[in-house]
Amino acid sequence: MDWNVVVTAYDWRGLRRARRLLSHYGDVERTEFHNVLVVRVADVAAFLEAISAAAELDVSMRNDISRIMPAQALFSFRTTAEFEENARAVVCQWANRIAGGSFHVRLHRRRGDSPVKLSAQIEERYLNDTILRRLRELGQLGCLDFQDPDYVIDIETVGERSGMSLWSRDDLKRFPLLRVD
Repeated sequence: MDWNVVVTAYDWRGLRRARRLLSHYGDVERTEFHNVLVVRVADVAAFLEAISAAAELDVSMRNDISRIMPAQALFSFRTTAEFEENARAVVCQWANRIAGGSFHVRLHRRRGDSPVKLSAQIEERYLNDTILRRLRELGQLGCLDFQDPDYVIDIETVGERSGMSLWSRDDLKRFPLLRVD
């Protein structure tokens, strides 16, 4: 499925309820991964606003949905090198937004039958270093912070498809279902 949102549920009951709820916002499919759904919505920003408002009204949603990650950038990959090339292009575009702040990259990898092996730790370090290099090229400052960063780049892979988003500290406070770490 050509998804742009990844949703994880706490358990199978929550997965069923989440699937029913999410079907009001877009096309929902189960994945081969435990308690993971993918969704295709027309507008990820509008979806995030709407689902967050719904979670405020119906607090029980927080008992079903572990995390939601709407993707701001999407790509498919067939090799580790292709993943790195595409992810590097995206983070370099976001470097200006990060400039002067602290950040870190978080990768949530779901491989399944994909022959592409990605190590979350290696790819996170690679992309963190890429951003620091790009900031230096731009004559800007930036630093890694894993405790309370100004920004988090969240990457979800489901098989050989990747979604990436850049979230500010304010976004993470405003949208508690994001839960990037």
